[in-house]
Order: sequence, then structure tokens, then C-alpha cells
Amino acid sequence: MERQPIPFEAFNANVMHLFDRQWLLLTSGNYAGRQYNAMTISWGSLGFIWGRPFVQVLVRPHRYTFEFMERYPTFSVCAFPPEYRPALSLLGTRSGRAGDKISAAGLTPAPAACIEAPVYAEAELVLECRKMYWQDLDPAHFLLADIAKNYPIQDYHRLYFGEILAIEGTAKFREEV
Repeated sequence: MERQPIPFEAFNANVMHLFDRQWLLLTSGNYAGRQYNAMTISWGSLGFIWGRPFVQVLVRPHRYTFEFMERYPTFSVCAFPPEYRPALSLLGTRSGRAGDKISAAGLTPAPAACIEAPVYAEAELVLECRKMYWQDLDPAHFLLADIAKNYPIQDYHRLYFGEILAIEGTAKFREEV
């Protein structure tokens, strides 16, 4: 995939499409030590907070990736072209505890530019992030009654805010400034 560094001020993405329709791959761990895990995400946000560009991701405590998010200070969020939808589906439904699901999905982990967590050769967009905040969802704060239906076993997500340290992407994610 032909990716280039993208300055923050030139980054342009349809965030609703990325999360809701395209899906993203969250990966945390250490590439050099071959200790990492990935999971598909379709909930989250991108924005600007505390004077920093950030991505917000949500991980349930029972997910294997949760252990890596807790242990390591960095993570990557990657987007892929449409032909990788089956790979993202596999990565969202199979646990890394049971085997090498990344290889089974046909993805190629690669070193990131400035974080320990890996990125992927096939990705068309890479966000390299450093954790800067976390918060457990509290059901007492749900203001809409139907939100609770997302938690039939009360396994509430932990939210992580990651400062975006570097962006790489194809031309479609770069706006000329």
C-alpha cells in the first residue's frame, strides 16, 4: 500500500464512514517483541482535545486486546481497503488467545514509525497513538434507555483516548492545504 506521512492539518477523513461502515483495526503491544493483539472496532471517535489530535477507542474487559491496552502505552488504529472486510470480520470475531488470528486474516504486521505497536502493510490509513486517558463506562450515566441494550451481560467498555503522534495514509486521506 502506497502510504505517505500526513501532517495533522492536512488529514481529511470521513470519520462516520471509517467507524460505521469501513471498520478499523486496533492493535496494541510490542512489534519487536512479537507480543501484540488486534481487534476490529466500529465504535470510536476522532477529534481534538487538550490541544492534541486524538482517537477514542472502546474495549470490553473480556477482550484479549484489553490486556495489551492495559500493559502497553501505545496503540495503532488502521483502516483497510474494502477487499480486507473479510479479514476485519475474522479479527473482530476470533480471539487472539486461541491462535495467530492476524496471520489467519492474511495481514502483514510491520513496524510503526514512532510507537511500539505494529501497523500493517495492507493498511491505507495508519494512526499511531499514545494513551493519554482512560475511563470505564458507567451505566448510571446513560441518558438514553436503549443504550443499556448494548450490555446484556453488563460488560461495559473502557474508553481510551490516544494522542495521535503520526498519521500515514494514501492520497485519499490527504487534503492539500
